[in-house]
Amino acid sequence: MKQEFKASINRALNDANLTGALGKFSEAYKVNRTKAYEGIDFEELRGRIAEAKSAAACHLDEVAETFRKNAEALGAKVFRTRDPEEVKQYILKVARENGVKNVVKSKSMATEEIHLNQALLKDGISVAETDLGEWIIQLAGQTPSHMVMPAIHMTKEEVADIFSKEVNERLDTDIPRLVKVARNELRPKFLEADMGISGGNIAVAETGSIVLVTNEGNARLVTTLPRIHVALIGVEKLVEKFETVVPILDALPRSATAQLLTSYVSIITGPTRNDDGSEKELHIILMDNQRTEMAKDPKFKQALQCIRCGSCLNVCPIFRLVGGHVFGKVYTGGIGTILTAWFDELKKSEEIQGLCIQCGNCTQVCPGKLDIPEMIMEIRRRLVLEKGQPLVQKAIFSVVNNRKLFHGMLRAASVAGKPFTSGKFIRHLPLFLSELTDGRSLPAIAEKPFRDLYAGIEQPKGKEKAVFYAGCLIDFAYPETGVALVKLLNKAGIEVIFPEEQTCCGAPALYSGAYEVAAQNAADNITALLEQDAQYVVSACPTCTVALAHDFAKTLEAVGRTEWLDKARQLAEKTVDLATLVKRLVDQGRLSFQEGADLGKITYHDSCHLKRTLKVSEQPRELLQQAGYQVEEMFECDMCCGMGGSYSMKLPEISAPILKRKLKNIKDTGAPLVAMDCPGCVLQISGGFDQDGAPVRVKHTAELLAERLKD
Repeated sequence: MKQEFKASINRALNDANLTGALGKFSEAYKVNRTKAYEGIDFEELRGRIAEAKSAAACHLDEVAETFRKNAEALGAKVFRTRDPEEVKQYILKVARENGVKNVVKSKSMATEEIHLNQALLKDGISVAETDLGEWIIQLAGQTPSHMVMPAIHMTKEEVADIFSKEVNERLDTDIPRLVKVARNELRPKFLEADMGISGGNIAVAETGSIVLVTNEGNARLVTTLPRIHVALIGVEKLVEKFETVVPILDALPRSATAQLLTSYVSIITGPTRNDDGSEKELHIILMDNQRTEMAKDPKFKQALQCIRCGSCLNVCPIFRLVGGHVFGKVYTGGIGTILTAWFDELKKSEEIQGLCIQCGNCTQVCPGKLDIPEMIMEIRRRLVLEKGQPLVQKAIFSVVNNRKLFHGMLRAASVAGKPFTSGKFIRHLPLFLSELTDGRSLPAIAEKPFRDLYAGIEQPKGKEKAVFYAGCLIDFAYPETGVALVKLLNKAGIEVIFPEEQTCCGAPALYSGAYEVAAQNAADNITALLEQDAQYVVSACPTCTVALAHDFAKTLEAVGRTEWLDKARQLAEKTVDLATLVKRLVDQGRLSFQEGADLGKITYHDSCHLKRTLKVSEQPRELLQQAGYQVEEMFECDMCCGMGGSYSMKLPEISAPILKRKLKNIKDTGAPLVAMDCPGCVLQISGGFDQDGAPVRVKHTAELLAERLKD
């Protein structure tokens, strides 16, 4: 990551106005969005949207041609092009032929994408943004930081300063007064304009209609007052049937700003009349700019299901810390990373893709059912294929892929780390490693890894067996979690088998785009785990569970190692996370906990992979309550703790404030104990509390449950 990009991250993190504005909005958004969707089956709604948008993306050419025919039959002029330069030339040609001197624009990300304003200004044409946020950005000489709320990163004080310079009058921060100033400044521009330029939220092939959704009414003025209206629309906005407008309108305002409906919904079907009775010129430009190619790519076709609501930005823990001017180019956040890689070029996404922590928050709220983290992983893979792995990363993964060498180095680290170890933690590291212990301590490598302890555990021999996949952290840092797992399953009469040949699950390599490395990890583990005749393969690490149950097959297929797919699927069918298995055993009456004890309050942190990919959240809570704890929910219980695997090492400056927020939310519950089901989260949160000094204990759920087993 280049130093200038690192510097931009640090500037954003140290901008209290930016982090304050984004943080407050993010907190309010989650509450308000929940209220906005009350009584609506969101999964059913987004299923309809995804299906309709996907159907259009499957045959964009035909849908675009149907739209053209129907819109032109109504009197519109439709121009379709793949080339952004041709878009600008077409608009300039229309402007020159009609003597256009003044243009007003309503909000349009498509015009931002092709830098239209600069082209018009260069040609001597005055351009005024009329959306309040866009006008603020234009006056400030900035670019939008959010697709829906372009000036969300700015405070009212900053806006007051900008407006004061524009009107040459010292204005205070009274918002109604600032809005009135904007209205007074913009109204003459509508009346003077020769051309209005808009975007379009939806384009309906069946009727040749374009649909505009706004809150300020400026789009209606832009599209009705000037004698020429130009609508620039990306072809991904096309839908086949008019009936599709309804679910999109149901979801768009609720997802974008947590409104039930925007103030203005305009449906334009053909040109209207000007005040003098002449027919308005309506030009509709369908812009491609790699969208057709994206539709043909099986990994990225789903991106065309995006309805540009920006909800993925609203829930992103990274976006709310650094904003869109760091996390994005023209389009921002996770979806912006994907669009940048396609609409601009792959290498332009190289730095911003690294900001995604893969927490999956965005997948839960996206009304188009986009899997943004999955597509960002594919971008990483293609960047590695194009440029190769960085030398340091390549060296690390070569060690990880050599199990004996890797495990030998971990054992050596147990001894080498002793000078820096106090209790169970490493609190300070020397020289260039010191950044790794800023804001959190690291766990000391255990003197005896789980694989050594396992040999001394006496187990019941039975027909029912479970293979335990420990993962690196439980094996070498938290062996006590592995011992607790064995105790739980043994109590239910299940013999636990631990194959020593198991190695890293490959997640670090996979999330870095090094699919070949991850595929070898997958093959090694499939061999080790399936050699055993067992009913289950169980893991107490959600990241590892996801690797075994979901990622192995996809990774092996991606690199062409299809001979492993059948075995990968066999492994996936056997794989289960510990919380799900223990809950099943309790419900079957095979496990029970001591009765009568009130162990007081406990709070629970949802690990990202466990809740979002494995869909497990209630089971651990129910088990903790059955064991005698009172579960007190924390604020943002399912927000990422900032660990993100190697993310906390690559970007500790972002990981640290995310962790700090998590620690505060835990402390605010008043619970002296916090439980979780991910050893990575245990590492992050326990290390944070070690440096914070708060008397809060951090435990893996497995350990707490094992302590409460009935004799």
